[in-house]
Amino acid sequence: MRNLSIWQYTVRFMFSADLLAGKTAIVTGGGTGLGLAMATKFAELGANVVLASRSEEHLAAGASAVSAAAPHAGVLTVATDVRKPEDVDRMVDAAVAKFGRVDILINNAAGNFVCKAEDLSPNGWNSVINIVLNGSFYCSRAVGRHMIASGQGGSIVSIVATYAWTGSAGTIHSAAAKAGVLAMTQTLAVEWARHKIRVNAVAPGPIESPGAAKQLWASEEAVARITEMVPLKRWGKPEEIADAVTFLVSPQSGYITGDVLTVDGGTWLGRGPFGFMS
Repeated sequence: MRNLSIWQYTVRFMFSADLLAGKTAIVTGGGTGLGLAMATKFAELGANVVLASRSEEHLAAGASAVSAAAPHAGVLTVATDVRKPEDVDRMVDAAVAKFGRVDILINNAAGNFVCKAEDLSPNGWNSVINIVLNGSFYCSRAVGRHMIASGQGGSIVSIVATYAWTGSAGTIHSAAAKAGVLAMTQTLAVEWARHKIRVNAVAPGPIESPGAAKQLWASEEAVARITEMVPLKRWGKPEEIADAVTFLVSPQSGYITGDVLTVDGGTWLGRGPFGFMS
């Protein structure tokens, strides 16, 4: 898997306070965790944000947090089940009605749990596939149609995972779904380039997130074992993923499409036979 070169994502890249002024960004799964971190970053940089989630409770708390961080930003919450195309269409219609346009889509909604392939039920498989793969397509299609009709173009970023191309035990449902999202990303990048729509992905590594940590890594021993696997010997912060995504939706990445930016402290590179030397 080819990744963005280091010179394309440099520490010298700075975000100006009005970087996303006048833009409207939809963030699925935007009420908590990574979604909330991204929505907050966008709002701080001048964008209007649309938070989409199935949970009204998460939406209310997320909207309050975004408004506290960026009091002048427009914030809209839309209860949305990304597995339902009609919900997705309604969400996009609400965003356009409120803000007049959609410039950015972040496909962040996800479902995951660790399970051996032989123990995975059809319902468990379909649950993850429907949220991650089908939901990302429904959202991309609905927003893409608006962007094409507007003639203004835009940017779509999907949150994936490195095991989409490396594989990882216990993740067959999620790995298959996210591999599909990567294929979708590259295909849409080619199809929609003529409409000035850029389509990319970000693959986070282990990220500090109470919800995900409780669900996937239930013990301190597991957290310590994962930390040891990260060459940088730490977990990432939600704000670091938000910065990476902001780069990809900004004008500074205007010649990047169909690619994936890995933000995982080097975890996916592997340790090799001489890992004991690190």
